[in-house]
Amino acid sequence: MSDRTKKIQAQQREMPEPYEGNRPIPWLVIIIVAALFVFAVAYMWATYQNSPASYGDRRTVADFAVAESSVTGVVDGAQLYASQCLACHQATGLGLPGVFPPLAGSDWVTGKAALAVQIVLHGISGDLTVKGEHYNGMMPAFKDKLNDSEVAAVLSHIRTSFGNAAGEVDVATVKAQRAATAARTQPWNGDAELQVMK
Repeated sequence: MSDRTKKIQAQQREMPEPYEGNRPIPWLVIIIVAALFVFAVAYMWATYQNSPASYGDRRTVADFAVAESSVTGVVDGAQLYASQCLACHQATGLGLPGVFPPLAGSDWVTGKAALAVQIVLHGISGDLTVKGEHYNGMMPAFKDKLNDSEVAAVLSHIRTSFGNAAGEVDVATVKAQRAATAARTQPWNGDAELQVMK
C-alpha cells in the first residue's frame, strides 16, 4: 500500500472539517428578521405622539397650572402642594422616613412663619433634625419658581393641614422675607444656619 493511499485512509477515519461556519444564513431567518424590523418601524410610525417626552403620562401644560379663583384671585395651596411637594413629603405630609422629613407636626413648619418662608424660598442642604430624626438631603429652592402669592398659599395649606394648626401665611410676610434675603444664592445649611432663626 502506497503512502498516498495510507494518507487517504487516515483522512477518511478522521472527523470531517467543520463546515457550519461557512454556510449562509437561511433565507427563512432573513425573511423573519426583515419582517420584524418592518413591523417595528410601522408600529412606531402608527403610534407616534406629537407631544414632548416629559408629558409621558399625557398631561398638558394646562394640567400643571395653579388654579386661581376668577373672583377672588386666591391661589389653591392644596393644588400647589400636590404639584410641587407631594412627591417628597407625600399626600399625608409624613414624608419618607430617613429620606424626606415629615411636615406633619414639624416645628420647622409650625414655628415662625418667616422661617417657613425662608425654607421654601431658598431650600435646605445638609443635616436637618426633624422631630428628633436626622435628615441629610437637599430641598430645592422655590424662589424663582413660585411667586409671593403661591408661596403664601402652599405654606398656608401645609401649616393648616396634616394635623398642623399654625395658621396661614400672608403675602406681605413672603414679600418681606424675599426682599430681606434677595441676595442669597445658596440653600440654607440645615440645622447649622436655621436653628438660630427659630
